[in-house]
Amino acid sequence: RPRPRKFITSPLTNGETTACRVTWRFCHIIPGSAYYRNSNSYCCCASPERFLRKTGRQLLSQPIKGTAPRGEDAAKDKENFLSLKNSAKDKSENVMVVDLVRNDLSRVCKPGTVHVPELFAIKSFPGVHQMVSSVTGEMEDDIPFSKALEVAFPMGSMTGAPKVRVMELIDEYESSARGLFSGSIGYITPDGDFDFNVVIRSLFINTEDKALSFMAGGGITHYSNEEAEYDESILKTAAIRKVLNIKD
Repeated sequence: RPRPRKFITSPLTNGETTACRVTWRFCHIIPGSAYYRNSNSYCCCASPERFLRKTGRQLLSQPIKGTAPRGEDAAKDKENFLSLKNSAKDKSENVMVVDLVRNDLSRVCKPGTVHVPELFAIKSFPGVHQMVSSVTGEMEDDIPFSKALEVAFPMGSMTGAPKVRVMELIDEYESSARGLFSGSIGYITPDGDFDFNVVIRSLFINTEDKALSFMAGGGITHYSNEEAEYDESILKTAAIRKVLNIKD
């Protein structure tokens, strides 16, 4: 189940200005937004997806599978919302990832504490509706917080199942390394709590090379339509393209 990717790169004149502009545009409206800099490399992330959060001994993962565009008016927006809500294809992809996350968390959580309190919820963001599920669990007392990150990464929404075999296929079929894309940015508190996103809907800037790039993808399943998957990848980059004044 490799994920097709749309990769766009472009010359850059002022990397730091662009990074600040994109980050400011999204950080106050997208819950998983982040700004990351490592030397000459920047990531401006407008992710709506939570990879994993730890509060005390409680874990929460909120995988996203299922995307639909916002409508140009209220009627069309509701139509797209309901279409996603009732999509058998998106539900099948979503529940597959939920099962994978449940299995991952069960490796570090107390028996009987892994639950799915929210399944197939539709959450609306600027530009897109998303199908989001929530998986929770209570960590075993003698397991360090780092183990939870270790068993859950890479996140199932970026691989699919079976995770190990899919990663082998990704190495075989994808022509370039993903880098930080489909990875994670987050924080860890002194108490060992943490919150990490999934690095999607992100702009990558390299001021040394004077280049910017962004990527998008979608899961391939038996029921996938190649044109629909491509259109979805374009939809996922719409907000970034709008900020950068990149036309379709």
